[in-house]
Amino acid sequence: MGQVCPQRWPVAALCPLATVLLTWHHSFPAGWSLPSYLSVVVALGNLGLLVVTLWRRLAPGKGEQVPIQVVQVLSVVGTALLAPLWHHVAPVAGQLHSVAFLTLALVLAMACCTSNVTFLPFLSHLPLPFLRSFFLGQGLSALLPCVLALVQGVGRLECPPAPTNGTFGPPLDFPERFPASTFFWALTALLVTSAAAFQGLLLLLPSLPSVTTGGSGPELQLGSPGAEEEEKEEEEALPLQEPPSQAAGTIPGPDPEAHQLFSAHGAFLLGLMAFTSALTNGVLPSVQSFSCLPYGRLAYHLAVVLGSAANPLACFLAMGVLCRSLAGLVGLSLLGILFGAYLMALAILSPCPPLVGTTAGVVLVVLSWVLCLCVFSYVKVAASSLLHGGGQPALLAAGVAIQVGSLLGAGAMFPPTSIYHVFQSRKDCVDPCGP
Repeated sequence: MGQVCPQRWPVAALCPLATVLLTWHHSFPAGWSLPSYLSVVVALGNLGLLVVTLWRRLAPGKGEQVPIQVVQVLSVVGTALLAPLWHHVAPVAGQLHSVAFLTLALVLAMACCTSNVTFLPFLSHLPLPFLRSFFLGQGLSALLPCVLALVQGVGRLECPPAPTNGTFGPPLDFPERFPASTFFWALTALLVTSAAAFQGLLLLLPSLPSVTTGGSGPELQLGSPGAEEEEKEEEEALPLQEPPSQAAGTIPGPDPEAHQLFSAHGAFLLGLMAFTSALTNGVLPSVQSFSCLPYGRLAYHLAVVLGSAANPLACFLAMGVLCRSLAGLVGLSLLGILFGAYLMALAILSPCPPLVGTTAGVVLVVLSWVLCLCVFSYVKVAASSLLHGGGQPALLAAGVAIQVGSLLGAGAMFPPTSIYHVFQSRKDCVDPCGP
């Protein structure tokens, strides 16, 4: 899905499936463990980093155009194949597994993980608002499919009381308003639009040396250090307006303080990005179903959809108010950890967490997911914006930090969720918490 920043061409962000597919857990043999399987598959997508590394070795100075276009092709083809194949299962080690779905999810995960180490270095040669626009689009690329799934009506059921003893009868599932294949074709259309938007961006900037060669040499440093400092002050005062050099169509060079930023200060920011990515892309998604579904499918769907909306909301907030203080980012991270700890506690206490069966419980779990994701998304955008001054090496390191953190988080959560079954699921229309 492409994202649009005012008065700018969109830049592609290709991670639309990981969140919304969790709403179909009841359609897969993995059941409530599907988020954990997806987290591991997405983590294995980091194999794409090896391909990008090989490309950089074999074709130095060729830039990121070719890897980005490969990412877009893989995304479009993988999503298009999901339309007819997503529901096929096959026996593996004596148990049925969604082999086709997980295989194609791995293809999409490789494209998604690779995008962070291709788009971010590409954006290092463009003005800072493009970077924030990229993270905004990543959020929208998860939000729009979630909204589409909500319109589809996936996961609706009713628990009618049995006439004999007053207990719940078997659950009645309502059919979706349109099939899953239509959903995937719609996502394919969004990805094609995103790819076309990126090509439009390349046509818009045909004379940019960084677009064609990937270089970041001295010819891109178009202003004096004093002018760059003035531009930085102007951007901090008016974050929604372009500095004069950017408004004139010029591209700022690497920050003169990049080496300082990329040592102690930058290492801290990279660690912060890895930590927040481990939580938001690995740890918390693995237990989202266990923390939400005890409160009902509506609570789960609201947490998924509104949580996806929190990401672009945080990006909009970063465009207007950018926190440049490390102490402030640490404080926000601690606030996010507080919400995350509450959600983890709910997952551990599943299927009978506190306030289950009450409106207050639904409100608290949904609000916690929204605020947790919003805080961590803001921290990630703010940290990457501060790293932008380091140029291509800093943003490449940021992309690697995001993927390494996601890999560690998903790997840490797979054994307790899918092997040792520390978290317990709850059957539909069955009350295990009653007297």
